[in-house]
Amino acid sequence: MQSVTVSPKYQVVIPKTVRKALNLRPGQKMQVVAYNGRIELIPERDIKELRGFIKGIHTEFSREEDRV
Repeated sequence: MQSVTVSPKYQVVIPKTVRKALNLRPGQKMQVVAYNGRIELIPERDIKELRGFIKGIHTEFSREEDRV
């Protein structure tokens, strides 16, 4: 686990290993979420990158009788 320091302008630098692992680019937008006492940064992806991301998902399931 790596730690970062919050600057006087409330900025942080994302460590290089994390940037490489998530393929982050300069200027890329991130969603910021406060969740259970922590901050989560979620990279926004280009819609072209999402093509086929659910390929092979299992869609077979049985419904309850009153939900048909």
